[in-house]
Amino acid sequence: MTFKATTALPDARAFLADAPVLAKRRAAEAGSQSDSKQLRVAIVHYWLVSMRGGEKVVEELCRMFPQADIFTLVCNRDRISDFLKTRNIHTSFLQKIPGAQRHYTKMLPLMPFALEQFDLQDYDLVLSSESGPAKGIITRADALHICYCHSPMRYIWDQFHVYRHGLPWVGRALMSITAPMLRAWDVTTASRVDMFVANSDYVASRIRRFYDRESVVIHPPVATDDFVVGKGKGEFYLYAGQLTAYKRPDIAVRACTEAGRKLVVIGEGEQLPYLKSIAGPTVEFLGHQPFNVLRDHLSRCRALLFPGIEDFGILPVEVMASGRPVLAFDAGGARETVSSPHVGFRFAQQTTEALLETMAAFEEVEDDIDPQAIRAHALKFSSAVFRDSLAGLIEQQLSHHGDRSADVFRRRPG
Repeated sequence: MTFKATTALPDARAFLADAPVLAKRRAAEAGSQSDSKQLRVAIVHYWLVSMRGGEKVVEELCRMFPQADIFTLVCNRDRISDFLKTRNIHTSFLQKIPGAQRHYTKMLPLMPFALEQFDLQDYDLVLSSESGPAKGIITRADALHICYCHSPMRYIWDQFHVYRHGLPWVGRALMSITAPMLRAWDVTTASRVDMFVANSDYVASRIRRFYDRESVVIHPPVATDDFVVGKGKGEFYLYAGQLTAYKRPDIAVRACTEAGRKLVVIGEGEQLPYLKSIAGPTVEFLGHQPFNVLRDHLSRCRALLFPGIEDFGILPVEVMASGRPVLAFDAGGARETVSSPHVGFRFAQQTTEALLETMAAFEEVEDDIDPQAIRAHALKFSSAVFRDSLAGLIEQQLSHHGDRSADVFRRRPG
């Protein structure tokens, strides 16, 4: 029996529109169908050392495939969710290197070797979660390999020089030597994937550029049910996230300082001292905060300021799930999430001046914005929509290969 992705991209996109209907039909029919051999599923993730967007995708994949085993290069069990701790997690030989859980990114040249040591010959379906190296695993010849790509590895492609400049001279020299080999490996291993799924149109374009492969876009899951619409008018502008140069928090700080607008900054990073040096009295820095504090600020802000470029950007959807608008730079995933003046505004240039103009335009119509309409828009990116869309696509691919196609869905929780 051969597992091979043969469906053309337009057909796959058309199928996704029917995924929720088919999912309900599968649930209704599951009780009347007899069980057959269980599909063996492997989930491959680059590393499990925190709980960010990629790890939330892994959680949803585990809910869809409760029988799946997880393979990852390095795992820090103290920093992953209780749900993931219950899964069967296999780590690579990198796990045994002292300090690996903290300095895993410095082991990039070893990662291809570590990935290829994983033995996946018993698995019928392999789902790789790619941002660091994950898709390069070696599967059985007749297995189906679907890669959910958060982004091709930025540190060897479009952000290579940014990452390289941040290293000491020894690291820069080593990266200059190893990067060409890693790029060759990365492109070569794209042929090991039967179907790419991109988390945004922006990432789909990068997959096309670097791998010369087409992909289906399924936006990542956002836990929209964790957020509630705030009451009353927003009290302050908000910036939240890592305080690193490429996210451009300086634009938000400068704009609110010049306009005399109150700005709350939640997050930490190497730019914090610099940002404090350019901030005026209307800017408040809270540092890292637990989720409940972040959630409270999302529901009370006037708008989220989002001046960076993200492949998708979960935070804007979370603030929209709280009924608050987003003022975002017109690039990356924000083009797909901040898609209407009813939910926010996008500014064309990544400058303080452009953000100031956008803030002025927003404040003219601020009282007319409907928080419930903003939340309704955010629900299009919920975890349930993600599961139904991806399940429909996977079932479609498996259905070309005989009677194994229904097995996983007969066992999938409703």
